[in-house]
Order: sequence, then C-alpha cells, then structure tokens
Amino acid sequence: MVQLIRQTFRDQMSLYVFVAVLFIVGVVFGALMVNALSLEQQQELSGYVGNFIHTMDGKNTQYASQTFWTSAFDNMKWVLLIWVLGLSVVGLPFILVLDFVKGVLIGFSVGLLAGQFAWKGVLFALVSIAPQNMIAIPVLFIVSVAAISFSLYMIRSRVMMRRNFMIKQPFLTYVTLTATMAVTLLGISAFETWVSPTLMQWVAPMLLVAA
Repeated sequence: MVQLIRQTFRDQMSLYVFVAVLFIVGVVFGALMVNALSLEQQQELSGYVGNFIHTMDGKNTQYASQTFWTSAFDNMKWVLLIWVLGLSVVGLPFILVLDFVKGVLIGFSVGLLAGQFAWKGVLFALVSIAPQNMIAIPVLFIVSVAAISFSLYMIRSRVMMRRNFMIKQPFLTYVTLTATMAVTLLGISAFETWVSPTLMQWVAPMLLVAA
C-alpha cells in the first residue's frame, strides 16, 4: 500500500500541487473571514470558545467513547463524500469545493483563536488543531487526488469511446486506497479523543487567564 501511495503521488504530482494550493487559498480565506465578522459575532464566538476551554480545563473524559465515534463520523463523512463524488463525472468540481471548504474551516478556527487570544490562541491551535491535521490533511489530499484521477479516467474513456476500456483495476485501486485512508482516519480520531484533550488541558489555563 505504501508503494501504491508513492506511485500515485509521483504520477499525479500536478494534481497534488493543485489541490494543495486550493486548500491553502481556503485557509487564507478562512483566516480573513474572522476580520469580516461584526463585534457582536466575534464576542458570541469567543463565548463558545471560552465554554469549550472551561470544559477542557475541567478534564471531563466521561464520554470519551462517544467522542471517538463522533470524531470518526466527522472524519469519515469527508472521505465517503469525496469517494462517492469521484465515482460520478459531475462530482469532480464538488471535490475541489470540499477541499477549499476544509481549508476555510481550519483557517477560520486558527484565525479566531489568534484574534481572540493572540499568541496564546496560536499555541492552543498548535496543540488542538495542528497535530491531527498533520495527518488528516495529507489523507484528504490523497483521497481527493484519487477521486479526481478516477473521475478524469472515466471522462476520458467515455469521451474517446475506448473499446478496451478497463474499469475493474482502476476501481479496485481507488477503493483500496480510499479504504486505507479511512482506516488511517480512525487512528486520527483516537488521537483527537485521548491525546488532544491532554495537550489542550495543558494550554487551557493560560487561555482562561487571557479570557
């Protein structure tokens, strides 16, 4: 599987660059959105963040199992949706939209924390958002590029009306790669459930003082 990922990375380098640039643009756009919020909206969001930090500071691990499955579902739905869109020709643009939206969400979260808590907010983002996304984002790129590649293969085959059109092997490769990335996301969900809270509890008292 590692060899398969390396091969697809080499073969689809241009797509990886395109998806990465689109994601980065989304991150920048999301960070800039924070400045576009009204003062009332910023205060309301700050209140939500403050309540979340109080929860972290309380070290509530009672619902860890529920948290794991909620995180797993949130992560899996991105992969599943991208996989389904990759099966259809018309779904290709929406894959790019999802990559952009994911960047916007991360950029907005980091921008909000930085705007409300300055460098302490950046530190909190580094322990709460950055660790799992160091793996989740490459997973998103791999799944997105695989979906785009499969969709483009379908388009080329239909447009050119190839008689020797083979769907079985590309489809199996697509399914295998996506399934592997989905399993990887379960590991990320475990990290978010049992490791991230510990890191956030370390930083939370500083943010409570800042708040």
